Amino acid sequence: MSVVMKRVSPKARRVSCDIIIKSNNNHMKSKGTSYTQKQKNILATLGENIKLARLRRKLSIRSMAERAGIATSTLGNIEDGSSSVSLGSYLQVLSVLRLEDDLLLIADKDPIGRQIQDAGLIVKKRAPKMKMTESVINHVIDKGNSEEPKFD
Repeated sequence: MSVVMKRVSPKARRVSCDIIIKSNNNHMKSKGTSYTQKQKNILATLGENIKLARLRRKLSIRSMAERAGIATSTLGNIEDGSSSVSLGSYLQVLSVLRLEDDLLLIADKDPIGRQIQDAGLIVKKRAPKMKMTESVINHVIDKGNSEEPKFD
């Protein structure tokens, strides 16, 4: 069951609406974000991979959560593929597993972005060649074979 509650901010004089979802006496704000099945599968696979890495290291949920500095429920949400967990919590867990560098692989290759970038590149004309100016340096470089420059 969902209830829409309105409240008026005295300073802004605006009405803001919060959707409160009541389920088993728990009250949570819904952000209204929906995920595709593919996105849900990616999160579930990521959670499963983290869980398997934890189990390979023979770490309990409690010890892993303590080392990561997060609640055991947060670690459970990560392993379940919950979309509500912050990226910072993922980083903490991956750091305990010494897998934090794996985050650097996200969007690393970006083939579509590179194609868009390449399509928008404009080939510039070559810059004009610089004219040789007389200088003492050029006279020294060619070992005095050139005419010594005259300065006014």
